Amino acid sequence: MSNTTTFETIEFEINDGLAVLTLNRPDALNSFNKQMHEEIQQALDILTDAGDVRCFLLTGNGRGFCAGQDLSDKAVLPGGDLSVPIEENYNPLILRLASLPMPVICAVNGVAAGAGANIALACDIVLAARSAKFIQAFCKIGLVPDSGGTYILPRLVGRARAMGLSLLGDAISAEQAEQWGMIWKVVDDEAIRDEALKLARHLATQPTKGLSLTKKAIRASLGNDLESQLELEKTFQKEAGYSDDYREGVEAFLEKRKPEFTGK
Repeated sequence: MSNTTTFETIEFEINDGLAVLTLNRPDALNSFNKQMHEEIQQALDILTDAGDVRCFLLTGNGRGFCAGQDLSDKAVLPGGDLSVPIEENYNPLILRLASLPMPVICAVNGVAAGAGANIALACDIVLAARSAKFIQAFCKIGLVPDSGGTYILPRLVGRARAMGLSLLGDAISAEQAEQWGMIWKVVDDEAIRDEALKLARHLATQPTKGLSLTKKAIRASLGNDLESQLELEKTFQKEAGYSDDYREGVEAFLEKRKPEFTGK
């Protein structure tokens, strides 16, 4: 299936089981305004309705991935209720990204600040350009990390580093983020998009059902004790064992050939 939909603040296309969403407000470092939120939700609706998407790639155009919230947007002017845009936009986006059944890759092509950093870190696999930086910028303007930052960051780097990053707002390089386990891999700037597409196309040919259950199991482990997690693994393995992909994987192994997974 190939499908390209025209938007103003993002680019979005689905091709051969791969959906690519590119933030496209480069002059504003792809910062979020109300229109961008609305268009991303529309794109995710299209993705969900398509039914045959097996990998989702999120990235940005220009020199930045996402600078977080556009502070010139009237929805976040001082004196207003900031819980409203969080409840209407950011929280639903984070929950939706976390619940997508297919692998979600983020290619951080430049600075990722504030909500932009936390949205990137909410994805399953994060690649970052060598020049990219991650900044918990909220403290610089008297705010609290949102978009899952206070949940995701300590689980990735530990309490001490999460506290330092959030209370000081220091920029952390892509190389440091990789060393600390915040992201999967650093890629040279000129190769970031090609490397991300290569990885996404690979995942779009893999056993999607099993990968989906793996994602669910790992995310659930953050709140489970060992006994509960073992039970969940048992349940998911039973479900995966009935999939067409498992049957194909075993047959291909026994026949010493490359498997051809359908994602079912």
